[in-house]
Amino acid sequence: MCYRVCIPVAGTGSRLGGLTRYLNKSLVTVSNRPVLSHIIEAFPKDCEFVIPLGYKGTLVQEFLQLAYPDRIFHYSMVNPYEGPRSGLGFSLLTCEKYLNEPFVFCSCDTLIDEQMPPLEDNWMGFAKVQNVAEYRTGRLCENKVMEVLDKGAVGDDLFAYIGLAGIKDHETFWKLMHQGGKDSIDMGESYALQYMAASSCVKGYEFNWHDCGNPAALEKTRMERYKPDEPNILEKANEAIWFVNKQVIKFSDDQKFIANRVKRVHELQGFVPEVTGARPHMYRYPKVEGKVLSEVVTLPLFEHLLEHCKDFWTQKTLNPDESQEFRATCMRFYRDKTFERVELFYKNFSRQDGTESINGVAMPMLDTLLNLIDWEWLADGLPGRFHGDFHFENILWTPATQHFTFLDWRQDFGGDLTTGDIYYDFAKLMHGLIICHELIARDFFTVEWCQDEITYDFHRKQILVECERYYLEWLDANQYDNKKVVVLTALIYLNIAALHHYPYSLLLYALGKSMLHQAMESMSESYRT
Repeated sequence: MCYRVCIPVAGTGSRLGGLTRYLNKSLVTVSNRPVLSHIIEAFPKDCEFVIPLGYKGTLVQEFLQLAYPDRIFHYSMVNPYEGPRSGLGFSLLTCEKYLNEPFVFCSCDTLIDEQMPPLEDNWMGFAKVQNVAEYRTGRLCENKVMEVLDKGAVGDDLFAYIGLAGIKDHETFWKLMHQGGKDSIDMGESYALQYMAASSCVKGYEFNWHDCGNPAALEKTRMERYKPDEPNILEKANEAIWFVNKQVIKFSDDQKFIANRVKRVHELQGFVPEVTGARPHMYRYPKVEGKVLSEVVTLPLFEHLLEHCKDFWTQKTLNPDESQEFRATCMRFYRDKTFERVELFYKNFSRQDGTESINGVAMPMLDTLLNLIDWEWLADGLPGRFHGDFHFENILWTPATQHFTFLDWRQDFGGDLTTGDIYYDFAKLMHGLIICHELIARDFFTVEWCQDEITYDFHRKQILVECERYYLEWLDANQYDNKKVVVLTALIYLNIAALHHYPYSLLLYALGKSMLHQAMESMSESYRT
């Protein structure tokens, strides 16, 4: 049966803290999809959706356009969506013109396991919870809602209202919402439903409810919805990767990042998926069937990858002016960005440069180590085609076609979309052989930062250790500079430490500093700690 579904997404999602700094709350990820996707796909395919937009509403529209191009959406703009005069009821009233017919209301942080009830009656969704006083509640008798109560009510016979309701009698609903004034603005749909339950028949349905509205509930829902075979995506605050309807959607709050990613597809054609749709903050490409290389790699397969990459890492001949500009780009990308990122790490995690020992080894200041690097030597790179984030989690292997697919390519190299330093790809590959994202996602690491010492440890897969050993031999055999790869790998850890979550960020910093110390010591007999 075709009907309309109202999913309000106008609010700021302040209860979710930093998770909604860059995203609308309905786009927070559960099981590698936005919560909004789980909701939409819980309804019949012929349903139409009414979406009141406010905070970061453009992102919601962009996502829905890419993820569900064949579905019908109606939007209303909510202004204001926070502060005086704002509220869930106000958001609802802005889209009344689309809902002058029977409809279902669903909060954008409500997930259920069961099939949606038919819209043949007025009904409300409830769940049994332990802390019932924290929720608006209902008292049920033989599947009929006898009473709707405000937060604070207690009793063994009370069920928590989960923000899901079927509104068959839409005329009465809207009449009550208009009569409610400030109360209906603040309470939202439950204002009208409480009176409808008191004067007529409103059915009550009990659901297995997965709440996504606060950090603790969201984490619980993520654990409940976790699938063992789903990709391990390390979260970043301002980026996301979603898997919807055999499509992959990449989000970033940086519009230039997205635009350049899309432009670079032409340069990487044949090695990366074809982008089939793009918006200012996200792009879409078909999901490639295969396994990330970290899960299936063998030494022969790794050897095959390196042979395959000889066709990818094609060097470019530069004229003198281009060569000078390339070296300047490498200098900015390696030296200048490293100093900036290290300062950002100190700021983000309330740390400062020091001489703490690392795993029992005496250390100088990081600034001392960085100033020991021969930056001219490091900036003398190998210009050519580059990926930019080349590690096993971004490489898919499809056995059926014997094909590698490279994912999540970098948007540029120091601003250049076509020419980068192939040594940077070498180092990115090395960094992924040492740190396995899958094991990090499972918290198989420890790090402690005390006043005078830092200690860390992390699990490694034996096959990756063997690949690293072979890789170093391969670099030597092909007359590449191993030392440059190791130093760049250390700098990569120091650079990304500022961007990842605590305490993984501390591990990255400690590992990067330790590797750099070891590299500098091996390169200079005169260097002393």
